[in-house]
Amino acid sequence: MTPIDFSGQTTIVTGASSGIGAAFARELARRGSDVVLVARRRDRLEELAAALREKHDVRAVAVALDLSEPGAGRRLAAELTRRDLAVDGLVNNAGFGTDGAFHQEDPARLTDEINVNVANLVDLTRAFIEPLRASGRGVLVNLASMAAYTPTPGMAAYAAGKAFVLSFTEALWYESRGTGLRVLSLAPGLTRTEFFDGLRGGTYRGSYQTPEQVVATAMRALDRGRRPSVQSGRLNALTVRLPRLVTRRRAVLLSGTIAARSSGAVPHPA
Repeated sequence: MTPIDFSGQTTIVTGASSGIGAAFARELARRGSDVVLVARRRDRLEELAAALREKHDVRAVAVALDLSEPGAGRRLAAELTRRDLAVDGLVNNAGFGTDGAFHQEDPARLTDEINVNVANLVDLTRAFIEPLRASGRGVLVNLASMAAYTPTPGMAAYAAGKAFVLSFTEALWYESRGTGLRVLSLAPGLTRTEFFDGLRGGTYRGSYQTPEQVVATAMRALDRGRRPSVQSGRLNALTVRLPRLVTRRRAVLLSGTIAARSSGAVPHPA
């Protein structure tokens, strides 16, 4: 296995102000890639960009952008064109979840969730896929989730959105073969990030990985360049096989039971 040489490349990382996104930015910079850091919190982006420039001697650019607003990909592309920045890679990491019974969810919050997790992921990918393919050596990583593999009562919209990301990315993996662009859907499980701060159920019970462990999984898969998707963690990789062994009804019942035990925000059937 020969690690990808990222020197001389420029990679966009969304959701780069914390968690997995920040870990991706640090690892890419360590490998020599210039980075474009995208998130809403400019102060955090600027702090990370300064640290990466000092430690790794790379170009690190912070772009504050609200990915809950439609058309974010096209706006980012226009901004990078204005700055005369060409990119070779894109890590669509930004995302958040909502939990609880769907009929009790805030409609505006659901709209923002779909915009960030699905609509703008597609918009960003479409805005940059042609230069990524033309580069001949870049990467496209889209963050799915272990929730992508089974309908998840209590996180219905989140899991469905991540299932879209998984299917979408695997299709792009096939379309991009022979171009030199490495495409990967990455499915983290429970990870120690700020993701759970916005959930009414709080932190879920279970075994957690660090953001650095999740990123290491992704980088190994990219270096090998063979798989369209990967799950972070050996147990998670085994877990995705279970739904194939039971009916979809049984899979949903099992998923709902597990979710209810893991978080008090998930309702039991009446």
